[in-house]
Amino acid sequence: MHDKTLTELAASLAAGEFTSRELTEHLLGRIQRHDGELNSFITVTPEQALAAADAADAARARGEAGPLTGLPVAIKDLFCTDGVLTTAGSKMLANFVAPYDASVVERLKAAGTVSLGKANLDEFAMGSSNENSAFGAVKNPWDTSAVPGGSSGGSAAAVAAGLAPAAMGTDTGGSIRQPAAFCGITGLKPTYGRVSRWGIIAYASSLDQAGPMARTAEDCALLLNAIAGHDPRDSTCVARGVPDYREELNAPLAGLKIGLPREYFGDGLDPEVERAVREAVAVYESLGAKVREVSLPHTHYAIPAYYVIAPAEASSNLSRYDGVRFGHRCENPSDLIDLYKRSRAEGFGEEVKRRILIGTHTLSEGFFDAYYKKAQQVRRLIRQDFLDAFEEVDVLMGPASPTPAFDLGAQKDPVSMYLQDIYTIAVNLAGIPGISVPAGFVGKRPVGLQILGTHFAEQRLLNVAHQFQQATDWHLRRPQLVEESA
Repeated sequence: MHDKTLTELAASLAAGEFTSRELTEHLLGRIQRHDGELNSFITVTPEQALAAADAADAARARGEAGPLTGLPVAIKDLFCTDGVLTTAGSKMLANFVAPYDASVVERLKAAGTVSLGKANLDEFAMGSSNENSAFGAVKNPWDTSAVPGGSSGGSAAAVAAGLAPAAMGTDTGGSIRQPAAFCGITGLKPTYGRVSRWGIIAYASSLDQAGPMARTAEDCALLLNAIAGHDPRDSTCVARGVPDYREELNAPLAGLKIGLPREYFGDGLDPEVERAVREAVAVYESLGAKVREVSLPHTHYAIPAYYVIAPAEASSNLSRYDGVRFGHRCENPSDLIDLYKRSRAEGFGEEVKRRILIGTHTLSEGFFDAYYKKAQQVRRLIRQDFLDAFEEVDVLMGPASPTPAFDLGAQKDPVSMYLQDIYTIAVNLAGIPGISVPAGFVGKRPVGLQILGTHFAEQRLLNVAHQFQQATDWHLRRPQLVEESA
């Protein structure tokens, strides 16, 4: 059962091959057996999961099942979940039980899904390797000496290892697409505003976006149907109709215009990753697509602009964690200032502190115009680069990451770690959608092909990704962990 895609599981449930309870028990058993090595979950919720599975089976017996009824998922531990520990991977929220559901969780519950638990992540979604979690690093199922990527590394590892058929992640600068690439699964970052951020613990509010992670583009389309759409509780959520994202999956690609940004194929790109990406592009040419080189001239400014804007927003968002209302509180503070200082010093990890300090500095008097305002101006130029490119081509393609998954502990320098996101960060600055699909291996570590589209082009991206997966078998490969316990 754990080797099936979400779509295949839906068909099996509809055919009565097994019940949702049987499927859920099977996956909970796999989590119990294998997650001690991977650490992909922070909290597993067997009682709630089995109750939801029984409710789904009852709904199916009444003839009331929908496309997602009874299907298990994992939820990144950044989404508030009513009555369940919601930690954001931080000691600051180690004992926080959310009193309500995030909009995405609410919609998944309404669709009849079964939540298996909360997936591990870099603390407050700040990281590219899932080594920054207060609950320990996550390991890559393909090679447990490697990172799974971040910040949605727990979600990616759980799907790749067959512990959950799908998961929810968030993407602030590549945090869905990069771990999807490292773990050999499919991950979609929707257009900013396509999915509600209400109830997601904020990192950088103008960049954060929730999205699905699964084995195939078809599965991501199924999930996006459930979670997309306007939410009046989120002022940045767009009031725009939601198409059926599965309708165009099988549209032919003849005449598709693909752009290869020359800035994505320069210095720093692993030659074996480039080879895999170019071979994937050749598959599209065989399907009738036309390929040309394009330019995104402000790409090299994306990382410095991002690491001004995102920490500035993080500094503001994380100021609420002061030891007063909720979150970690230091022991025996001498006064209010001591309470603030020690609660924050004890509750936040090193990377979070680093970004708060950077953000507070850039927002301070005398530096706001020189740094933050300038970064926002650069952001506008980066967005315009993409808009100009999409005047010429339908989609852009390139690597999701300059290297395959690196070894645990290998990236000790923060700047080197930040450079891992060089191909993903600009997408968040521009607010456009992007998807990563499995496209090969370097040794036994997966490579992801990143496909980008203009605003609200998710339907086209899912079609392009699905057709590639119909023509290749990279998404069918499984880690040894899955094969040995099949």
